[in-house]
Amino acid sequence: MKRKYILNIPILLALLLLLNACEEEKYAIPTTKDALQNDVIKRSLGPNLVGQNIEFTYAMALPETRGKLESAQVEASIEGATGTYLENNSYSAGSNGADVGVKIGEPSVTEGKITKVTFSADTMAATLRYFYRIPEAARGQSVTFKFTANSSNGETVSYSMGPYNISKMDMKLDLAVKDGDAAYISIEDMAVYNAAAAEANAGKIDLVYLHRTTPTSFAHALVAPATDAQYRPGITLPAGVNRNTKINKVWALRDQQLARAQFGVFIDDLDFQQLNIADAPNFALNMRAESGIWVETADGKYRAYVYVNSINNTAKSAVISIKRFTL
Repeated sequence: MKRKYILNIPILLALLLLLNACEEEKYAIPTTKDALQNDVIKRSLGPNLVGQNIEFTYAMALPETRGKLESAQVEASIEGATGTYLENNSYSAGSNGADVGVKIGEPSVTEGKITKVTFSADTMAATLRYFYRIPEAARGQSVTFKFTANSSNGETVSYSMGPYNISKMDMKLDLAVKDGDAAYISIEDMAVYNAAAAEANAGKIDLVYLHRTTPTSFAHALVAPATDAQYRPGITLPAGVNRNTKINKVWALRDQQLARAQFGVFIDDLDFQQLNIADAPNFALNMRAESGIWVETADGKYRAYVYVNSINNTAKSAVISIKRFTL
C-alpha cells in the first residue's frame, strides 16, 4: 500500500503545480498604450502568383487625447503591378458578421513602390486593406512590405511584413473545351484552339479533349496527340499536331486557387520540381469534375496541373483551369 501512495505522489505534485499555474495566469485586459500603434495580418493564402494579389489588413489607432490619424502608406520592396492599391475605407464586422466599410479618405495614390491614403475623416482608429498585384518583375523573387501610419501630433509607427516568396508558376482559369471544336490545348500558351488554330500552332499542342459515350468508360478524356488511335476515336489530327505528352490522372486533388473553393489544398513550385511522371501514359479517360491530370510536355520544358472545374455531358464540353511551371 505504501508503494502505491509513493507512486502517486509525482502525479499529485503535477496536479498541484498545474492548478497553481492556472491561478497565476489569469487573463487581464491589456493596458492601452498612450501612443500610436499598428498591426498587420496577411489575408491571402497559398502560393503567391504573378498577376494575382497578396492581401493584407492594416490596423492603426491612437488614444483620443493624442490627436487623429492623418495618413497610411505601404512600401513594397518591388514595385507592384497596375491594380495595387490601399483601401480608402476602414472595415469592421457588422452584427451579422458582414464587412462594413466607412470612407476615411480619397482613393490611394501609388508612386513607384509606395501606395498612400491621406485621411479626410476625423478618426483615431482605422483598419485598411492593402492589395499588392504581383508584377512579372517579382517572379521567382521575394518581396517585403513596410506599413506606416502617421498622426496629427507628429507620431509615426511602422510594421514590416515578409519576405514572401513569389512563385515561378503561371495560372490560367476557366478555359472552355468542347469536343470537335475548341479541343486542342497548349500548355506553353495556356490556351485552347480549334482545329484551324491548332494547325497554325502545331508545335505547341500538348493535349486533345474529346467526349465519347461508347465505350461507357471513355466519357470525357484528355489525351496526347501521339496517343494510340484507340484513345482518340473519330479524330483526324490537324497537320503537324503530334506531340507525345506524359499524363498522370489523379482524383480529388482540388487546388484551392484553381477550384476557387475552400479545400485548403495548394499546388506550389516544389510539387512540380519533385514531380516524377516519367513512366506515365499519354492519355487520361473518364475525367470528371474535380479530377485533374499532371502533365509533362514532350520537350521537357513545362510541367502542369490541369484541373477539371466542370463537365457537361449533353454539350460534350468541360471547363478546365491550369497551373504551369517552367522547368
